[in-house]
Amino acid sequence: MLAAAGHHVAICGRRPEPLRAVAAETGALDVVCDLADAGQIDELIGTVTGKFGRLDGLVLNAGVMAPGGVAELSGPDFAAMLAVNLTGAFLVARAALPHLIRRRGAIVSVASVAALRAAAGMGGYAATKAGLAMLTQSLAVDHAHEGLRANVVCPGWTVTEMADEEMAAFGRERRLSVPQAYDLVTALVPQRRPAHAGEVAAVIAWLLSDAASYVNGAVIPVDGSAIAVDVGTVPFDPRVSLSRPRAGSGERGDHRGDDRVGPGG
Repeated sequence: MLAAAGHHVAICGRRPEPLRAVAAETGALDVVCDLADAGQIDELIGTVTGKFGRLDGLVLNAGVMAPGGVAELSGPDFAAMLAVNLTGAFLVARAALPHLIRRRGAIVSVASVAALRAAAGMGGYAATKAGLAMLTQSLAVDHAHEGLRANVVCPGWTVTEMADEEMAAFGRERRLSVPQAYDLVTALVPQRRPAHAGEVAAVIAWLLSDAASYVNGAVIPVDGSAIAVDVGTVPFDPRVSLSRPRAGSGERGDHRGDDRVGPGG
């Protein structure tokens, strides 16, 4: 989207083949870089500024996810998420900061609705994305007076390669195709569908542009209104089925353990 608008774009990642494919399609400069390696990050920023002579905008979009709550998550899995989702973003932002301040540029971090709301079995991922959001707001507070803008986009379910893999695993357990799995996980999202990548990209491009010149330190959900839902009213949704608890399963008004809530029909 940025390349189509006439910007010179550099992209980075660990896998050369997908990078080359995107570069061929968009005209972007592709740089192989592992954001868990501080030395490679310095080379990345040097390559980009050497090629283009300046740096006006930075999108912190790298992310990995290992499922598991705090009790189940292994130390190495947590460390891997921390290295990419938070430490990597810190290292890239720090290396790019002098160039961005010189140009009065902008940073957009791609976090997640998981940064704003806790979900079962995602403790490590949510913590790193919440950290990314606060890191970005800290950049805004520290450097807004120097002309830097730093904002956060928090997508909900979005049709991407990473989400497709999650939907494939989720769907296998329930004998659902990937599209059917997306339908199920977004059944209670008010817009009742996942986002398309272009819808998230449009918000990112706007935040990088002069049209958002006084938007700074913002954390913007792009989630079809998912986090606006009051979970306590979900059982009143006519599309939801709620089984009755067993007698004696809890005190009056306590339905723990036996309620099963899911999208109906």
